Amino acid sequence: RGFVYDSRNNLQMRGLVILLISKAAGPSTAELSFQHNMVSGIYSSQRSLAEITELIHTAFLVHRGIVNIGELKSCDGPLKDMQFGNKMAVLSGDFLLANACTSLAQLQNTKVVELISSAIGDLVQGIYYENSKSSEENCLTDDIGISRWTEQVFLSHSALLAKSCQAAMELAKHSTEIQDMAFQYGKHMSMSHKLHSDLQPFVKESSSDTMAFSLNSAPAILHQEFLGREAWIKQIREPCAPRDSCVRWHCYCRTTPTHCACVFRQLQEAIKAGKGVTSAIDLCRCHGNRALAALEHFPPSEARDALANIVCAVTRFP
Repeated sequence: RGFVYDSRNNLQMRGLVILLISKAAGPSTAELSFQHNMVSGIYSSQRSLAEITELIHTAFLVHRGIVNIGELKSCDGPLKDMQFGNKMAVLSGDFLLANACTSLAQLQNTKVVELISSAIGDLVQGIYYENSKSSEENCLTDDIGISRWTEQVFLSHSALLAKSCQAAMELAKHSTEIQDMAFQYGKHMSMSHKLHSDLQPFVKESSSDTMAFSLNSAPAILHQEFLGREAWIKQIREPCAPRDSCVRWHCYCRTTPTHCACVFRQLQEAIKAGKGVTSAIDLCRCHGNRALAALEHFPPSEARDALANIVCAVTRFP
């Protein structure tokens, strides 16, 4: 845990949001007897929840770092080193997850335990969906629409923050309405954040090099919907047809050879020329507006303004 919280190269966005929304909601009238446990408008249990959420998120990031041994080449290094690294990644992730579960039990709130446990289940399910086709041969891109993409992204990126925000309100014994609004803020803010991240390769003007992007990112999925599945697959295959034997596509493509970069550039320009990018920007702003609407149910404060500023930051594009 000390390694994770090194206070230097560590952006703990989820924990920060939980602390801010806890402070924005303030103390509950139903729990006046516990107000002596508050520091700067936040209960100690809510601070623990913020740490638990970060531990869970970090544990899954560590687990995601496991290398597929079957895809390694001799130039990647000794096989035994990769196998040892995989074992350490599994053990480290499990250690962090075990610490999170222990701290969760110490909160002594059954509903909060249920919420966070279901969020862990959502994470597993979402990551399974993401990786379910990655091992298939000739896997170019998933045949899903934006509605299915939204469901999958909620599970793998939004559920943990949304349910943690709701759990923070439950710890302070706020009403069901406030709990739901906290959930809605966490859900839609994190959806906006994911869309903003997906859009970066298509909207960044400063980078002269082609940024690697996923063929299953929101702009690409929306581009596919407007273009049609068959035309999209044809658009992907055509640029690399002459070099079929030396280009291997995966669901999440990263490339180093010059000709591969050229293929990426062509696909990037094709997506930019279509309606996928503008539609993804509109969707990002739509989720941002819904997050801001949820904030309106909280009293005005600096914490609420900070939460609104986070939304504005991820919905602003050049």
